[in-house]
Amino acid sequence: MTAENSASDVVLYESDGGIATVTLNRPDKRNALNSEVLRLLPELLLRAEHDPAVEVIILTGTDPAFCAGLDLKQLGDTGDNLRGSGADGTPNSTGVRGPFPALTKPLIGAVNGVAITGGFELALNCDFLVASEMAKFGDTHSRVGVMPGWGLTVLLPRAIGVRRAIEMSLTGNFMGAEEALNFGLVNHVVPHHDLLPFTRLLAADIIGNERDGVRRMLRTYKEHHADTEQWEHEAAVGATWRRENFATEKVAERRSRIMERGRQQ
Repeated sequence: MTAENSASDVVLYESDGGIATVTLNRPDKRNALNSEVLRLLPELLLRAEHDPAVEVIILTGTDPAFCAGLDLKQLGDTGDNLRGSGADGTPNSTGVRGPFPALTKPLIGAVNGVAITGGFELALNCDFLVASEMAKFGDTHSRVGVMPGWGLTVLLPRAIGVRRAIEMSLTGNFMGAEEALNFGLVNHVVPHHDLLPFTRLLAADIIGNERDGVRRMLRTYKEHHADTEQWEHEAAVGATWRRENFATEKVAERRSRIMERGRQQ
């Protein structure tokens, strides 16, 4: 087993038995995405992609949250975590749209708690999801006053249907783990303490298959569902919104109300 942490330990990396586990690690901030996390996350995913010993990647968070989305304090102060990460719909640091670099290896999301807005988009960009019974999913872009840039308007309706996706985005209401399972958003719901062991068993099932065949199959799925035009449209809408409507001071004003409503759910 190898474990490599960043200098600030905000993202953890562990490799064992052909499985790389990347863990968002700002538990006191509910693993919110600041500039440092957004810099390290693609770097560590690329490390797993380029490591010949790794065949499957797992993305998770340190309890109690999977990811609460963009760090609202930084977003309200400087907005730096919206720029350069791809969260604004532009290509990210690796030149692709979405939160991750282009990966040929399966990426499983192990959702251990709340996955909100940008954190929800992280989950949606995984190849499939396993959820703890404690998991909750929510899209609060409309509460924050930002537009999605990591494919939410493409990936969420594909997962749960257009009408349910619209309801989630317009209300900001959360969806629990069992409801997410019923609607097809997640593949499995397991007891909280079984989340990583169960996910690693699924990863081991993948590793037991022919490696090149697995990657060609995954690539075929991605090619069939690329939805390039929809991603580009989402990015264009987001760019117009930022130019005409977004202001960091508005986020700062709404921050306490956003956080309080989230706690109530």
